[in-house]
Amino acid sequence: MNIPQLQIQTTPAKLGLQIDKPIQKLEQPKATQSIEQPAAILEMSTTRPQLLLDTTENRADIDLKSPLRRSAENAQYGMQKVQEGTGRRASEGQQLMKIENGASIADVVKQNTDRPQADINVRFVGDRSKLQMSFSEGSLNINATPQKANIDVQINKPIHNYTQGKVTGVMEQYNSIQIDWKA
Repeated sequence: MNIPQLQIQTTPAKLGLQIDKPIQKLEQPKATQSIEQPAAILEMSTTRPQLLLDTTENRADIDLKSPLRRSAENAQYGMQKVQEGTGRRASEGQQLMKIENGASIADVVKQNTDRPQADINVRFVGDRSKLQMSFSEGSLNINATPQKANIDVQINKPIHNYTQGKVTGVMEQYNSIQIDWKA
């Protein structure tokens, strides 16, 4: 005996989700910096040192004399020789006046012609003790004034891009019922 059968076949509904993920972009630009260092102010002042050497006496020792000094020495030498000559003539006159005591003109002539020989020596000129020296010190003053650095910093804001995500429901499979009679 066949009993009629009722067959029910169901297909469940399937719901799918289509998800678009959110997109987020975050970028931080570097800060903009400007640094400037002005040079320090440098002030320098100097006083030159001075060395004064007076070589007048050393130059006179090697016969390098000024015209005024040479003429003054020649005038003095001339006066001295005139006085010596005057004294010698007076003394010769005194001798000749006393000719009765045995003095003769030949004795006077002999006195004037017999001269002693000059010594030949090595003579060093330029005595260092005659050198006159004076020295005045110089000076150096340095003044440095530092300058502050000029620093300019600009902070840049972050760049933020955000695209919102999206969720959409999609029917992947619809539900169904199939009823079948079998006899």
